[in-house]
Amino acid sequence: MSEITEWNSFYVIVGSAAGALIGLQFVIMTLIANRPALRTPEAGAAFATPSVVHFGVALSLSAIASAPWHSISAVAVFWGSVGLGGIVYAVVVTRRLRAQTVYRPVFEDWSFHVLLPFAAYAMLAGSACLAQSRARATLFVVGAAALLLLFVGIHNAWDAVTYHVFIQRGEQPEDERRR
Repeated sequence: MSEITEWNSFYVIVGSAAGALIGLQFVIMTLIANRPALRTPEAGAAFATPSVVHFGVALSLSAIASAPWHSISAVAVFWGSVGLGGIVYAVVVTRRLRAQTVYRPVFEDWSFHVLLPFAAYAMLAGSACLAQSRARATLFVVGAAALLLLFVGIHNAWDAVTYHVFIQRGEQPEDERRR
């Protein structure tokens, strides 16, 4: 299938970036794990886990798109499945954001943790329906969804790191800051 072959370099770049960022997320979590702070798993499930999921989806989209498919039909089934699963996951993240009590999300949080990922997953679900009739346009939609998930993950990871470095550090008792 020549249309998807033309996208190979794009997906190598996106997939490599997503893989590297997943690794960095683990490094960051390891570095901040030793800090004395509130240990609330519901906040991690609401804020940290979705970033790794979005990076993982971008990596998966890149890997699947780089495989030597003979037709777009099989790939479209994958895109549709990922899209529908992602929509469900966006609903789960919404519930987790509401349930956690460590931090009160603002509009930016709702945008980057719920609305934009929901849009990316909806684009993937919709692309499955259009793949047979409009293959070229569908590849642009899938590429845009992969990039959106990558950029959302980058934003959310950066947001989490800056929160832990600048906000959490400022809230530690005086004797813990001297260590």
